[in-house]
Amino acid sequence: MRLMRVGVLGAERPVVLDDGGRAFDLSGLTNDIDGAFLADDGIARARAALAAGALPAADVAGERVGAPIARPPAVVCVGMNYAAHAAESGAAPPEHPVIFYKHPNTVVGPNDDVILPRGAAKVDWEVELGIVIGRRARYLSSPEDAFGYIAGYVLSNDVSERALQLEVSGGQWSKGKSCETFNPLGPWLVPAADVGNPQALGLRSWVNGEVRQDSNTADMLFGVATLIHDISQYTVLEPGDLVNTGTPQGVALSGRFPYLSIDDVVEIEIDGLGRQRQVVVKG
Repeated sequence: MRLMRVGVLGAERPVVLDDGGRAFDLSGLTNDIDGAFLADDGIARARAALAAGALPAADVAGERVGAPIARPPAVVCVGMNYAAHAAESGAAPPEHPVIFYKHPNTVVGPNDDVILPRGAAKVDWEVELGIVIGRRARYLSSPEDAFGYIAGYVLSNDVSERALQLEVSGGQWSKGKSCETFNPLGPWLVPAADVGNPQALGLRSWVNGEVRQDSNTADMLFGVATLIHDISQYTVLEPGDLVNTGTPQGVALSGRFPYLSIDDVVEIEIDGLGRQRQVVVKG
């Protein structure tokens, strides 16, 4: 089962895909796929309705695909969570998770254009596993508890402007992470039960058809459960929050590839979570 939102920006409607890829309308269960839906056992209710044949078919052919979660209350991000990426960034692997924030309004659909900020020269791609929170998580007792608070997983592109992030940051990274359209998300929210082991997912990126990243979530320094447990010790995570878990090696910051320019095409994918495609356009 996969949850998604389709339609024009700001007026998306919720649908669910069965295992055969057929789409069904969820608007009888919820107005949107958001924190309130997730907190109210929305995924379980959608699964039961789908199994019972209680949902009308939905025709989504040719429609824009929106971000699979609406209006995340927060976008919490993890930096340097793959050792090889830390090395290509010129940093030692961190002893503790590196945390920063993106503005939630950076979240757009998986195939929406990425807008090049005015004057930007160092815009970078980052394929990441995104975690969507399903229950309020506060001071979790152990990493093992974390899985009970995860609604599901999404494919996320943590687009970054490296000059703003590192050269004029003022000491933290959010300035280079929060530009307009800087978090394409989706196409689907896949429930945690349908993903299996989140530490065994291949993740890849391409720019203009050329491979840039090819790694596996098994290479994370801090795994999914560790991250959610750690973050809950100093931040209350709410239903609908998005946690981006870091990117592997193969980004432009390494110096091995050029930064993004107008008309470049970025594609990313994660096993079981779908594929995205963005065109870089002038801001």
